Amino acid sequence: MLTTRYVDGSPNWLDLATPDLDAAVSFYSGLFGWQFQSGGPEVGGYGLFQLDGKSVAGAMTVTPDQAPPSWTVYFQTQDTDATVRAAEQAGGSTPYKPMDVLDLGRMAVLADRAGALFGLWQPGRNKGLDLATEDFSLNWIELYAPDVDEAKEFYRSVFGWGTFDVPFPGGIYTTVNPAGTGADDMFGGMVTLRDDPAESDIGAHWMPYFHVPDVDAIADRTRELKGAVRLEPTSLPGVGRIAKITDPQGARFAVIKGDPNQT
Repeated sequence: MLTTRYVDGSPNWLDLATPDLDAAVSFYSGLFGWQFQSGGPEVGGYGLFQLDGKSVAGAMTVTPDQAPPSWTVYFQTQDTDATVRAAEQAGGSTPYKPMDVLDLGRMAVLADRAGALFGLWQPGRNKGLDLATEDFSLNWIELYAPDVDEAKEFYRSVFGWGTFDVPFPGGIYTTVNPAGTGADDMFGGMVTLRDDPAESDIGAHWMPYFHVPDVDAIADRTRELKGAVRLEPTSLPGVGRIAKITDPQGARFAVIKGDPNQT
């Protein structure tokens, strides 16, 4: 389960890159009740989405030539530079080289062999998200990859992740967990791109899931706020109810309400 008791290799941050920060703040405030706190010019306008004073994500303005509208998931490391070297040796690349963010921490953004972007966060004063798993916070992450076996090999070599192949309607679902832990500590999954038409059009990528109390109400509210529902609310036995959404600027994410009887 994804928690805020962060260990190396676990998700500990995520942020939104958007061409219109004001519009994004309006959308996520209306959808999730998040408030936005700007970090000011010292950090280039980067700011925090918060819920009841607890950080649930970051956000920043990007121009179309810098990056498409998207969410980026970051994984904890105690040595950003060493993890970058491990990723490059495993066939990945580093679009954004390691850099210090004031005294908050050290970061980098990498791409795996298939081109899926992900971040590294080495904690300084900022230890990571204040809230996870609860309503309107990060609950799960999913990698859409052309070859799941190759993705497992890459991330195992970089982070030491463990994986479990779980029987699922229509096939096998691969879950991932930090090194040295078991299935109870899974925080995400891997899906073959060709098996998910809702994701196969943009290539390999990571996508966050946020927990919500009512998936159908969130889908309806998304449309009211001029976002798009790419996958209508769907129930998955033993998992919960999910929907896949695109915000008005084009960033993709999903929402989930967990099945209380899930195992």
